Amino acid sequence: MSSMRIPRIPHWRAAASHLMLALLSLISLFPVYWMFATSFRRPDDIFDQSLLPWPLSLANYRYVFDSLDIGVLLANTFTIAAVTAAGQLMMSLLAAYAFAAWEFRGRTLFYLAFVATWLIPFQVTMISNYLVLSNLGLLNTLAGVIVPNLCSALAVLMLRQHMQAFPRELLDAARIDGRGSWSTLWTVVVPNLRPALASLSILLFITAWNEYFWPALALQRANSVIQLGIRGFLTLEGDNWGAVMAGSGLACLPVFALYLVLQRQVVDAFVRSGLR
Repeated sequence: MSSMRIPRIPHWRAAASHLMLALLSLISLFPVYWMFATSFRRPDDIFDQSLLPWPLSLANYRYVFDSLDIGVLLANTFTIAAVTAAGQLMMSLLAAYAFAAWEFRGRTLFYLAFVATWLIPFQVTMISNYLVLSNLGLLNTLAGVIVPNLCSALAVLMLRQHMQAFPRELLDAARIDGRGSWSTLWTVVVPNLRPALASLSILLFITAWNEYFWPALALQRANSVIQLGIRGFLTLEGDNWGAVMAGSGLACLPVFALYLVLQRQVVDAFVRSGLR
């Protein structure tokens, strides 16, 4: 009886891979570190090129809190990002299940046409979206930012790929047990897609959180979301880069917290996708 031997990776190759990953991680994290380092510099030292800010100063953060209602801005931004991500996740889950599990005429054509909308630039539809919001009286409201973004072709594409790898035997067994499509989706499919849903929810949340152009067009108020509040520090009279970095650092904290909460599911999703 022969046993399958797993080839061992040479130590030098493993060390080189870890060194490369560490280097790429440092390159990726350095802009974040520089943002926080700059935010803790004194206003007179804002263009100092030293890696370590010294002496440390909270002047930029005090200026941000005195100039902006940070609590309201972060709450509005979080509401927009959370509702948009939740709506996109729900819409995409239902659409992906229909495209993956149901058999109907023209399914492939409908799916390709739907996914192709992902290739349409936002600038093509922004005027029509703006006019629709104006007619509905949703300009300068959070709903006006959320509603046009409740559907994501990318999310449908990703979830359909995960559902197609789902064992068909389980779906057939659920139908034999008398479960309908709605019950099968929520009791069989969704529990097995939790890691994928967690990683996708982070992606959708970050995308909605970082959105700048559409809120600037639909809200038109500097005291609405954190991105427009930070923009107020860049004026024709001069740019306050210390305040920009401090405000940007505060805007990153909710995203960091969300990732820390869901990081295990995100890693699990990558591991499962690599084992398929």
